[in-house]
Amino acid sequence: MTGNSALGMMFGAANVDTFMGLPRSRDLSRLSAKMALIGADGCTPYPSVGFYCAGGPAAIRAAGAAYAANLAHMNFDLGGPVFPGGVSAVDAGDLPQDIADPAGNRARIFGAVSQVLDRGGVPMLIGGDDSLPIPMLEAYGARGRSYTILQIDAHVDWRDEVQGERLGLSSTMRRASEMGHIDAIIQVGQRGIGSARLQDVADAEAWGVGFVPAGEVARYGISGALDMIAERAEVIVCLDLDALDPSIMPAVIGRTAGGLGYWQVLELVAGVAEKARIVGFDMVEFMPARDIDGQGAAVAAQLLAAVMGIVARQG
Repeated sequence: MTGNSALGMMFGAANVDTFMGLPRSRDLSRLSAKMALIGADGCTPYPSVGFYCAGGPAAIRAAGAAYAANLAHMNFDLGGPVFPGGVSAVDAGDLPQDIADPAGNRARIFGAVSQVLDRGGVPMLIGGDDSLPIPMLEAYGARGRSYTILQIDAHVDWRDEVQGERLGLSSTMRRASEMGHIDAIIQVGQRGIGSARLQDVADAEAWGVGFVPAGEVARYGISGALDMIAERAEVIVCLDLDALDPSIMPAVIGRTAGGLGYWQVLELVAGVAEKARIVGFDMVEFMPARDIDGQGAAVAAQLLAAVMGIVARQG
């Protein structure tokens, strides 16, 4: 045993291969837990960058091992243990994504999310680039209900296409807006210069998107975003980790100053659960090659654990 591993175990780490040591699910069609964690290294890549977030789910799981031995301990981010009524989540591992098979990648995500929804569970998708949410969101279309998307992201993702690809990471919210079961989109955390052009933003506003830029959150807090969410709405939370300030989340492809803080994101998610109901969650754009001393992975794992705890506390 090395000095580092011994120190980690003293603080609650354990040698586990699932997030926080959660039970492993090998058949989502028989899911009985409230939540299922699903990993994917990528989905629909742009030829110029490929699966640049490959290994993201594995890095977040490895950081989550720090909590495995202490899962029933006090989590001060939640005011109690992660799972107050006993463990209510499983880890389904990573889908076998293939950089050369984007259609198959989308089908695998759609299928896994559909299985979780069929069993009445909440899918928790981690990745992986920001094209992952497109098939995830599509899977809700067969439910016969309407949904609100809360996207927390430094970018708006309203490009119609990039490099000829219409299902890539810069088009996620535009594709979502075309889904008949999505009736509201609130986008929080925009800042700096990205791929969005003026017409893309105008199209989003014409559709009815509620934008809350990062600067507005810094000045006025998260209340404006929460006010846009209807009471008792069914909400799918889409978190791109570049929404967080790079001082705490360096492991993203485009670091941009002025991002959201840990507490702003967590309190936003908690506020949604209090006012409405979270029925899905994704955490994307974790890029292991850009991490610094595991800092980003640790923050992602802490945030994911807290989000699971928030969902576990929903009625």
